[in-house]
Amino acid sequence: MTQTLLGVRGVSVRFGGITALDDVSFDIERGQLAALIGPNGAGKTTLFDCICRMRECDSGGIDFDGRALLEMPVQAIAAAGIGRTFQSVSLFGSMSVLENVMMGGHSRANSGFLAQALRLARAAKEEESAAERARALLTALGLQALARKRVAELPFALQKRVELARALAIEPKLLLLDEPASGLSGAEVAELGALLQQLRDRYGTTVLLVEHNLELVMRISTKVIVLDFGRKIAAGPPQEVRRHPEVVQAYLGGGR
Repeated sequence: MTQTLLGVRGVSVRFGGITALDDVSFDIERGQLAALIGPNGAGKTTLFDCICRMRECDSGGIDFDGRALLEMPVQAIAAAGIGRTFQSVSLFGSMSVLENVMMGGHSRANSGFLAQALRLARAAKEEESAAERARALLTALGLQALARKRVAELPFALQKRVELARALAIEPKLLLLDEPASGLSGAEVAELGALLQQLRDRYGTTVLLVEHNLELVMRISTKVIVLDFGRKIAAGPPQEVRRHPEVVQAYLGGGR
């Protein structure tokens, strides 16, 4: 079986006369903790949106786990094994931490709306399974004591951790994290880095993160892809990428 989980093949996206992504190609291997970096407007979130089928590509293709991702219906993306968090926390503030995490697991439910509405045995079994999975994730992320607490009552750093748990609840093969360190303190960023490595090792989940915190990226990533003005300018191990002349010029302090 191929070790490539995600293959981005010549993806281009245009908004009118603006090219957001310009013939971008790269591979993400199974088990990698990879990072996608670049200046604001480089096309990072646009690429995430293409992978999640929230935006169409003008050209190119994306392979995921041996399948043509762009041929899948949008509603099948989570079930195929792709989870995502967003730049701004997107949780149900009036619901408990446990309920929010369980919502992630429901995207993989198979019983159907009618069975769930009538509380049939299959639906009840799936509900309990989702609850067990959610409780296990809360324990893994150090949130078990907050299971019954309303999300709106939590500080921002804990809300981001709840969102991470919800994304993991679908048991993703690929986890897309959009600026997970945004808004966190230095100590919280350090905790996040250790947590992501632990989760990758524990669950075998491949991780691709968009992140501006270069210290975090260079410390935890096994591969770094760099975009600038929608074009890939470098890809490889962090030690190599940080010395790449175009990366230094575009992003790591060379100025423009």
